[in-house]
Amino acid sequence: MERPMLVMPQKKAFSLPLRGSSSRNRGLQAEEEQTGVDPRAEVMEVAAGTKEEERWSRMLPEILGEIVRRVESSNGGWPLRKSVVSCACVCRRWREVTTGVVGTPSETGKITFPNSLKQPGPSGLPIQCYIKRQKNNSTFYLYLSLSQTCMDKGKFLLVAQRFRRGAHLEYIISLDADDLSQGSNAYVGKLRSDFLGTKFKIFDSRAPSNGAKVSTHPASRRFANKQISPQVPASNFEIGQVHYKFNLLKTKGPRRMLCTLQRDTRVDDAESDSVVLKNKAPRWHEHLQCWCLNFHGRVTIASVKNFQLVAASGTHGTLGIDDNEPVLLQFGKVGDDMFTMDYREPLSAFQAFAICLTSFGTKFACE
Repeated sequence: MERPMLVMPQKKAFSLPLRGSSSRNRGLQAEEEQTGVDPRAEVMEVAAGTKEEERWSRMLPEILGEIVRRVESSNGGWPLRKSVVSCACVCRRWREVTTGVVGTPSETGKITFPNSLKQPGPSGLPIQCYIKRQKNNSTFYLYLSLSQTCMDKGKFLLVAQRFRRGAHLEYIISLDADDLSQGSNAYVGKLRSDFLGTKFKIFDSRAPSNGAKVSTHPASRRFANKQISPQVPASNFEIGQVHYKFNLLKTKGPRRMLCTLQRDTRVDDAESDSVVLKNKAPRWHEHLQCWCLNFHGRVTIASVKNFQLVAASGTHGTLGIDDNEPVLLQFGKVGDDMFTMDYREPLSAFQAFAICLTSFGTKFACE
């Protein structure tokens, strides 16, 4: 007599636990009850996404390069450059090809990816940006100018918010306007002032060189104007200083400032490991009876905050400025809470933004 075969329903057979995995399955079932999502289905979706990524990465390099080059050439400015960013988001292979085709801001004069914000600008025409200030929450927004005539719309680049820590001020700089935490992935750096507001230090979230030393200042994580203790301390590497000189004689004119910045040796092949900038001296205008700087129409309102920086050079410890030297950074007022910011090599957008932030706030001893 044949022994009867035990046949179980397919659904029940699929749900039978594997040997030694009963606790794991109970955990998965508990997670499903809490979230309403089967975690095993998520694993299957991830596996399917991996296969899809592998299929795109197997495309012939000649075809892939031609696709990216055509997308790059036909989408020169924002918001059209979203298509270029989308190409880099397909998979790792596409990202490598896209970044190679797009190039750096110093080569193309374009800002495409977040890492472009820490790369030097072009040596020719400057990259034109503008800063919007919100006085009620001490927040400053940096935008890439999309039009020389209209500043109502632009490509958002960075945001900074000012906090007071005892007698000092700190500006936390982030890629995300909704997350100004030093512990987040959006954190890019910060600016710290002394109690007089005349000396500033610029800190980067990443090291400018392999031998850079992390700052000794205790890291703080801030969110929604509240300070909380970080789980993982944020790295802060000092990359520059900005000093405003005292105006003891109370002479009229723009503030005098001196900037010293450390070059990023990974993207800059210059012989010197630092660059020194000094504000361009204004000229006295007899007809207007005031000190003037030529901003070429990019600044329309007179303000003590307005400045132009050029490379400072000298011998025997003295600094001098050549009148023919190009302006590397200029900042000026065009509205109640609107300011233009134009920068070029060797400055990056992040460095230029940090320097411009130092101009906000009253400096009694320097004006």
